Amino acid sequence: MTRSVTVRVPAKVNVQLAVGGLRPDGFHDVANVFLAVGLYDEVTVTPADALRITVDGPDADRVPTDHTNLAARAAELLAARHGIAPDVHIHIAKDIPVAGGMAGGSADGAGALVACDALWGTGASRADLLALCAELGSDVPFSLVGGAALGRGRGELLTPLDVGGVFHWVFAVADGGLSTPAVYAECDRLRAVSGPGATVDHVPDPEPSPALLDALAEGDLVALASALMVGGAGNDLQAAAVSLRPSLAETLAAGTKAGALASIVSGSGPTCAFLVQDAQAAPELADAMTASGTCRAARVASSPARGATRL
Repeated sequence: MTRSVTVRVPAKVNVQLAVGGLRPDGFHDVANVFLAVGLYDEVTVTPADALRITVDGPDADRVPTDHTNLAARAAELLAARHGIAPDVHIHIAKDIPVAGGMAGGSADGAGALVACDALWGTGASRADLLALCAELGSDVPFSLVGGAALGRGRGELLTPLDVGGVFHWVFAVADGGLSTPAVYAECDRLRAVSGPGATVDHVPDPEPSPALLDALAEGDLVALASALMVGGAGNDLQAAAVSLRPSLAETLAAGTKAGALASIVSGSGPTCAFLVQDAQAAPELADAMTASGTCRAARVASSPARGATRL
């Protein structure tokens, strides 16, 4: 048996998150345009006497090391499918911001699945792994696939998207996280108080922005910025995230003032994403964001990035 396997997994940014109405089962249909970005966690698995998790890197103390961690759940799920014990040491080297709306936990789940499959020789197909990812969570399948994709359903039903160029980003990391269920609930509340209602009977089915998809396919930076800021694609959870964390409005404004071409909340937040002109502009904007005092840290990355990759 291989003695250890390491898998690198990327963060993501949602360049569009269109959210449908509240379904009877408590979920929302989405049209979620994912881009994988070049911030990575590395998940290493090694045979052990029992399942255990260790973590290092920025904010490692905020990552659970019990069975609520998606990496642990991934190992248990794969082991159960093959009738084996999930006796493995999972070490996560964190570099994706924790609880920041960039799918770090989902990335770790996907990384653990790929790594344990290789370690145990279970021979899972790509389709098998994607199905297991979908059981773990809505964002986990994209962490496996990477690149760019449109997510339907709860975000787990993926259609790959073409990207015709490289896009450069700055991510402003906030103090503390935001609960994704709380952000969705606030979205529902805001819809209920400002319109006819928040359920599927009142909210149109979510659809991707054609202008945004064209901009990605053509690698057109100006068109992508326009689609994000002017064309109304954006993030349907942004208003809810800002409602729960009003300081995010200051972060977004600081990025725009410092020269970002587009400023959005990533997913359910609280990380804010800033699209910039090129690789040279990114560190300049990151320095400006740090100096603004509106975020805890600023990270630079480009997209698209590869999905879960064995090292």
